[in-house]
Amino acid sequence: MRLFRSARLLLLALLICAIPAVSHAGIFISVSFGPPVLPVYEVPPCPQPNLIWTPGYWAYGDEGYYWIPGAWVPAPFVGGLWTPGYWGWRSGLYVYNPGYWGYHVGYYGGVNYGGGYLGIGFAGGEWRGGAFAYNTAVVHVNETVIHTTFVDRTVIDRYTVANPNRVAYSGGPGGIQHAATPQEQVALHETHTPPTSFQTQHAQAAQADRQSYAKANGGHPSTLAVARPLAAESHPAPSRTAAPANAARVGGAGNAAAPRPMTAPAAPRAAAPYRPAAPAASAPRSSTEGSHAAPAARPAAKPASKPKPESHEK
Repeated sequence: MRLFRSARLLLLALLICAIPAVSHAGIFISVSFGPPVLPVYEVPPCPQPNLIWTPGYWAYGDEGYYWIPGAWVPAPFVGGLWTPGYWGWRSGLYVYNPGYWGYHVGYYGGVNYGGGYLGIGFAGGEWRGGAFAYNTAVVHVNETVIHTTFVDRTVIDRYTVANPNRVAYSGGPGGIQHAATPQEQVALHETHTPPTSFQTQHAQAAQADRQSYAKANGGHPSTLAVARPLAAESHPAPSRTAAPANAARVGGAGNAAAPRPMTAPAAPRAAAPYRPAAPAASAPRSSTEGSHAAPAARPAAKPASKPKPESHEK
């Protein structure tokens, strides 16, 4: 009888350990099975200056994986760049690493989200003084109101991590195998700013929508991105002083970073859905623009010193 009771207690302990940790207000998540593949969609044109694209991604809730649509977000401080969150593999579980704002784009697992996030860094533009300049070889913009643009196609090759199967996680069985570059390692130790409260509300609105769950849409959400940008929220510019030396380390495949706290969620704020229209005569200027599909059989490339782009002011 005593042996039977011990066996029951051991089984209960194993079951408790197997229950995934669900994220609330940015707490880390670990799940025993990976997210669905990344859907392919066109990124809506940037409607106004100084917006940063934040790609859509699979999050996890009480009822499984659900899709948070991509959105244009006003940078919370001048010079701010978004590092997307990503699913990594650690100790037999899929662990979600939250995204953050900083002066440089850090490691996001080599996941090719499209829209300028091709696996390494951000190819969609750069800050030039107090204005964000958009790389129109990668993203579309409303050129009637945005006049700071340039064209640099070389970043597509240099920053792309091949992901022909559109896998949504790094490391583990069948995952993306991309070790952090020196630049990504440096960005990790910088001071980071959490997502804005409007980003948190946007994520909560998706979690409340039952049609965003993979079990309801079969891994094909109807709302993949929103055209209207999220509301602006100013944050004090973070210090450019590096974080403590014992900050979380990223390595690459099979190595997830430590959690980063996020702001507490507020009430959901709905945004106008964006659904890609049928191809028209005015096709995108780049075949890789806004798509999650990466070039086939092209290995990951380490960013080299950026060549002088062909630049023009409008």
